[in-house]
Amino acid sequence: MSDYPVPEGLEASPGFIDKFRQIGPSFRWWAAGVGMIGSFATLLTSTIVNIAIPDIMGALGMTPDEAQWLATAFLASGTVTMLITAWCIRAFGIAATYIVSMLVFIAGSFLGAAADTTEIMLIARVVQGAAAGVVTPIGMVVTAQVFPISQRGMAMGLMGVGTILAPALGPTMGGYLVDHLSWRWVFIAAVPFVAVSLPMAKSFFPGREETGPKPSFDWMGTLLCSVFITALLVGLTEGQRHGWYHDPALVALAIGCAAFAVWVAWEVYTPEPILEPRLFLNGRFVAAAVVTFTVGVGLYGSTYVFPLFLQAVSRLVATEAGLLMAPAGLVMAVLFPLAGRLADLTSHRAMILIGLVLFAASNYPMMYADAFTPALQMLLWYAVGRVGLAMIFPSLNAAAINPLPLALIPQGSGAINFMRQLGGAFGINLISLAMHERTVAYYDALNATQSWDNHTTRELMRLVIQEFQHLGLIGYRGFEASFGYILQIVGTQGTMLAYRDMFALIGAVFAISVLPALFIAGRRPVR
Repeated sequence: MSDYPVPEGLEASPGFIDKFRQIGPSFRWWAAGVGMIGSFATLLTSTIVNIAIPDIMGALGMTPDEAQWLATAFLASGTVTMLITAWCIRAFGIAATYIVSMLVFIAGSFLGAAADTTEIMLIARVVQGAAAGVVTPIGMVVTAQVFPISQRGMAMGLMGVGTILAPALGPTMGGYLVDHLSWRWVFIAAVPFVAVSLPMAKSFFPGREETGPKPSFDWMGTLLCSVFITALLVGLTEGQRHGWYHDPALVALAIGCAAFAVWVAWEVYTPEPILEPRLFLNGRFVAAAVVTFTVGVGLYGSTYVFPLFLQAVSRLVATEAGLLMAPAGLVMAVLFPLAGRLADLTSHRAMILIGLVLFAASNYPMMYADAFTPALQMLLWYAVGRVGLAMIFPSLNAAAINPLPLALIPQGSGAINFMRQLGGAFGINLISLAMHERTVAYYDALNATQSWDNHTTRELMRLVIQEFQHLGLIGYRGFEASFGYILQIVGTQGTMLAYRDMFALIGAVFAISVLPALFIAGRRPVR
């Protein structure tokens, strides 16, 4: 057996030290590469589905409220399971945790591809999300232990390449699959990447390091967390659908709030919590966690809204929408390692603040976008936002992990990913809610102006009737078709204005994130 020297400056557990001695300096790149593939595969499935939502709705007869759960169910289930990653690592080891989770992920992917009802589709998304939730923190845990503290920013940037390539390539790949094959293919697009990573994980991830019996599992904490997230999301959805004084909505929201309070109390009480309360005694970690939550709201919200805007307002087909989004994501992937290295050399806080301002500013021009806005212009501003994200994430991940002792890194990784995913789940739900409310409000306001007293409406009606007369629609039939066409224009205009408001909302969320970001640590001195 080889006995290579262990690199200096590591904060790593015995399993990683042994792997360095067996494999040598190249081990860190192999291990980080497997973690990057896992993040890429699971996030690809998260983002690739968004571009296929209109086709899935048509095929399965889903309402907009149900379609929103295609993204929300994935994020919500993954949010809960992220917190059990630390326990799984202690109980089974990183290699077994990764491999079993990925096998479950594959099963959920094929279930989604074969789904013929809304219920089966949502179950598939829950299974996919739950497995992805366990896998996602592993990449951060591995990266934090195979690179020294002085290089963690750069390392988090490298790990983030996979994280960013997924949303960059997902819409493009999804658009091609939807337009040329079927929406069902988007569910199994990530399976080849998963299959490649399984033997690599067995070789380059350490097994279980703890000896003796497995630690007790926090069943009650997991249940309370699941109830808290599910009940609040259901309450928001029911409130949007039936009104905020609808009894089921009020009951669900009350249950969610109560479950959250009991969960927090339980985590403080139980000796083996799924969310370690000691993490939140560290002020630097708390600041990073708050920023991660708000960034999750804006990030997932923008990833959800932008492709829908391109298809609903700009009238692009799925492939065109995906191609328009791809260059900005690729720019982001290229900048990630550079941004991470800059974070090591300068200040995490400064990088995060600059990134937040850039992303917030990138949403401002979209507040004035319409069906005639040039695609190149939208691509430019979308790319500016992605440059901002490239500056945020390596520094934010490093700023969250660096203040923690080695024993809390697995818990901290799960918690920080939990906060981002929780922000994403609520962000998509709240943006969907706001989008519905604003669309209805704009439609009512615009519809009220469509009367014979409105000169513009009369003139447009006259021109439309003339066009329909050329098509052979005369008399009442022509009038009825013309009036319907006017109402369709009003609906499209209301939708466009509502999307503008969503871009303003996303920009505001990132602007607000500047406040907690001021309390994030700059750099952690090398010990």
